[in-house]
Amino acid sequence: MANVVVVGAQWGDEGKGKIVDWLSERADVIARFQGGHNAGHTLVIDSKVYKLHALPSGVVRGGKLSVIGNGVVLDPWHLLKEIETVQAQGVDISPETLMIAENTPLILPIHGELDRAREEAASKGTKIGTTGRGIGPAYEDKVGRRAIRVADLADEATLEARVDRALQHHDPLRKGLGFEPVDRDALIAQLREVAPAILKYAAPVWKVLNEKRKAGKRILFEGAQGALLDIDFGTYPFVTSSNVIAGQAATGVGIGPGSIDYVLGIVKAYTTRVGEGPFPTELLDADGKPDADGDRLGTRGHEFGTTTGRQRRCGWFDACLVRQTCATSGITGISLTKLDVLDGFETLKICTGYDLDGTRLDYLPTAADQQARCTPIYEEMPGWSESTEGARSWNDLPANAIKYVKRVEELIECPVALLSTSPERDDTILVTDPFAD
Repeated sequence: MANVVVVGAQWGDEGKGKIVDWLSERADVIARFQGGHNAGHTLVIDSKVYKLHALPSGVVRGGKLSVIGNGVVLDPWHLLKEIETVQAQGVDISPETLMIAENTPLILPIHGELDRAREEAASKGTKIGTTGRGIGPAYEDKVGRRAIRVADLADEATLEARVDRALQHHDPLRKGLGFEPVDRDALIAQLREVAPAILKYAAPVWKVLNEKRKAGKRILFEGAQGALLDIDFGTYPFVTSSNVIAGQAATGVGIGPGSIDYVLGIVKAYTTRVGEGPFPTELLDADGKPDADGDRLGTRGHEFGTTTGRQRRCGWFDACLVRQTCATSGITGISLTKLDVLDGFETLKICTGYDLDGTRLDYLPTAADQQARCTPIYEEMPGWSESTEGARSWNDLPANAIKYVKRVEELIECPVALLSTSPERDDTILVTDPFAD
């Protein structure tokens, strides 16, 4: 049976939540493989809205196993609040429907404090635009071999030793930032209190998923953020703190890369990003504010972050960037979302390359100073006046909308597998079923 990885192919906010939910009906297991609760997914099912941050999107589907993998960093207090919120909306969440990898690192309150303090202290031009939720410092502790992991909550002596090791690093940092040392005993008490509620979901996820795969079960792998925020292949340093691209799906849950059969890239029909960093096709006026087209995209697309509420920066579709992420994630096909937001534009633009000091490039260079100097080279296409909202077949689309989609396919060198025309899960045109055997 096919196993599918879903990745965002831009800077995130591409509409992954709806697509993962739409695909989850065909899956037996939905596994989250990276990121923290700094990203959010909004699901709309029968006009009911679910906002998820740490939970896999599959939790709203009955009869499915949802998994939080070891590639995630987990805030246990946030997770329990989120579970409570979703349960209040009538969703069943239990150890039979939710599983957390035993080797998942935890986000502690000290991580959020450090995250926010660093961002506040950053000089102009060096701010990352972090959500301040502690994701970066938690990943730092993971690679620094001083993280507290889910399994550590089960043994008091181990937990105390792990906390002591972490504080050997954090207390000097806090002193340099003008913070008091961490209250060791209070932190341990907090972890002891939350331990029973978290441990009931703990399991050897790598073992369970390998057994599920051998049994022929379909696994859907879900990431957070977008590939352009990848720690290695994103617009560094304005990136997240983990690998976002499809290859992380294997290491983020503990299976081999041969277990991945299809990679579905989620791509918005235009481009947005939240936070700082380069954005070649951003639509700005002379004062650095959204111009008329940028404001229109943001308003029609309801471009505000699920997690932070921050207004997203908006721009024309950048085919260069998406072609790049299709390569780095080995994307098999894309799901093109929010096509309906482009309804009514007389003219549409697609970035086909960059001008860097008089030289034409067909990719975004790695060096930050070169990225900042890249100006987009546009190709213009006629828009359409008809509505595409809610379209469920190609016959429902205006001719110019179809031409736009086909041109996107050509420029990114990757076929469209699905087309999304509204937040409602059934307003989707299926071209290729990623789960097809």
